[in-house]
Amino acid sequence: MKPTAGEPGSLYLKQLEIGPMANFVYLIGPAGSRDAIVVDAAWDIEAIIQAAARDERRIVGALVTHWHPDHTNRIQELVEATDAKVYIHADDVPWLREPVGNIVQVAGGHELPVGDITIRFLHTPGHTPGSQCFLVRDRLVSGDTLFIDACGRTDLPGGDPEQLYRSLSGTLAKLGDETVLLPGHNYAVLTPRRPMRPDRKARRGRISGIFNRGATQRAGMRRPPNVTRLRGRDTSEPRACAGPPPRRCPF
Repeated sequence: MKPTAGEPGSLYLKQLEIGPMANFVYLIGPAGSRDAIVVDAAWDIEAIIQAAARDERRIVGALVTHWHPDHTNRIQELVEATDAKVYIHADDVPWLREPVGNIVQVAGGHELPVGDITIRFLHTPGHTPGSQCFLVRDRLVSGDTLFIDACGRTDLPGGDPEQLYRSLSGTLAKLGDETVLLPGHNYAVLTPRRPMRPDRKARRGRISGIFNRGATQRAGMRRPPNVTRLRGRDTSEPRACAGPPPRRCPF
């Protein structure tokens, strides 16, 4: 996703695919500022910092969608390199596997101003107790709560299928049709992001089907056959390419 520039209030948003589990890392900030917030900094902190620097950005904060290691495994490196504050839901802090400095424990409804934009925190438990999504303008960074056509699994420690169902059918179903979904992994076959409008009927009439595919069959955990893993690749423009066969991820 190419950063936008121009008038006050426009948004800088970059999507990076990093690591062996097709994780998406996001850089977010106001278009007219050098500041950027990173979401789910993991796997390769140097690549993330360099991606921000190429856009003349400095990372001033880090948001965590949930505690799982594939989303947090190098975050202390980021703290040491940038002195960024790390915003994580209070319910997920006890689950962190390694000490992390500069933690700010948050709850649902928290708002983080960054220049002339505001990032809104939505508590969406189910995949983990403290799973959270981040809403900025009409963009939703959903972590492992919601993927394209699937949802996160609930059979790991701290997972709760009833909570996830409420998060999907309640909290996220209230968002507008124009909301663009930006998931935590590149599990989509055709595009790593899309407006939520095509899924509106599914969320109203088939929400239990999407939920069951993610929770019991782990459909959201399968790697599509037409997406390769490229270290630190910027997936600003979606593209299909030959890649390895699907495999399941532990998170």
